[in-house]
Amino acid sequence: MKEYFHSVVLDNKKCNGCTNCMRRCPTEAIRIRDKKAVITKDRCIDCGECIRVCPYHAQDVIADDLSALENYKFNIAISPMSLYGQFSVDTDMNKVFSGIKSLGFDLVFDEGCAADVLTVAIKDILKNKSLQKPAISSLCPAILRIIQVRFPSLIDNIIKVESPMEVAARIAKTKVMKGYGLNFDDIGVFYLAQCPAKVTSIKRPIGIKKSYVNGALSIKSIYGDIVKNAKKTREDEDFIKASPKGVGWSRVGGQSYAIGVENYIAVDGIENVIKVLEEIELGKLNNIDYFEGLACVGGCVGGPLNVENPFIAKARIRNIARTSAGNEIVDDEYINEIIGQELVNWTEKITPKAILILDNDIHKAMKKIELIGLIRKELPGIDCGSCGAPSCNALAEDIVRGKAKIDDCIFILKEKIRKKEI
Repeated sequence: MKEYFHSVVLDNKKCNGCTNCMRRCPTEAIRIRDKKAVITKDRCIDCGECIRVCPYHAQDVIADDLSALENYKFNIAISPMSLYGQFSVDTDMNKVFSGIKSLGFDLVFDEGCAADVLTVAIKDILKNKSLQKPAISSLCPAILRIIQVRFPSLIDNIIKVESPMEVAARIAKTKVMKGYGLNFDDIGVFYLAQCPAKVTSIKRPIGIKKSYVNGALSIKSIYGDIVKNAKKTREDEDFIKASPKGVGWSRVGGQSYAIGVENYIAVDGIENVIKVLEEIELGKLNNIDYFEGLACVGGCVGGPLNVENPFIAKARIRNIARTSAGNEIVDDEYINEIIGQELVNWTEKITPKAILILDNDIHKAMKKIELIGLIRKELPGIDCGSCGAPSCNALAEDIVRGKAKIDDCIFILKEKIRKKEI
């Protein structure tokens, strides 16, 4: 596996260097050079903000297509909780799941069932009085990566359980191995992804060495086929579905609501999450029990690979979460069995991620830091972005790293030209 895998990619032919993505990137991973956006891989956290804001659709995501199913004897689709929000509330989800199965899958597993399991597991974890407060949700991989990059002091606050996607894959794959007598590598597990961070977490998982998920399909790429298949289906297969609260995990605040924690903060939108993480890092929110941060506006329903307006999808999920359902698995014995099989916990310690290594020699690195400070004083400090960097500080870093020059600042360039004319 490569050191850096990123699901977010750039199509240079579509990019015209408009700076929208550069301005919105929360880790300053994007520069504009020669009228084209450039992604700095070791800074990118695959949050998908660039995909969301690009008016020219130049940013895209690397995902699998249905031909990948041919590599396995048995294929499982993990249907995300956010998929419920992509259809009207009176839609028969059995037909939707049948539509997914008709794409070539042998089994469709509702991710929300794993959320039901994790609800119980996290409730138990929060009973630990020695837990660092506030405990931080591990649901959103983009938020975990922003903590690694910008808030490493908060790593120990993270609840050390895997995401519903990963837990669903573990449950489903283990079940099929036992039920069908298949080997681990004979079974392909594919997640129907609503955001690029989920795709990246398959290739570069957090908290585990290797994911049980083998690939991801963008919801956008298969949504039309699911709808067509669902309309044609004549089967009355009754799929196992999540509880309303399990489905509710896909909207901001839904996880906290399901867990039943009262003293919590739920925040959506990566810029808003960063502001609250700053407050937590300063020790201002130690009286809060739980923090649920989601990079996408609205939660997972706002993922850029979804098709529905995130506010409409969020309202639908909220309505579902308040209703009762029929055949969902919420049996305590079943859930405790899953937890007992250790299918929900991290097995690896996550560590801080350095994103700006100026030099391997500490003395040279310190001199470069001083030089960045001196260059920054020469720059106007208005963060206009005209130089192709998101801020004057970022330009100073680029200059020291040999990726830019001070004349890239139009104000300094204009002043030099003016002095020559005098």
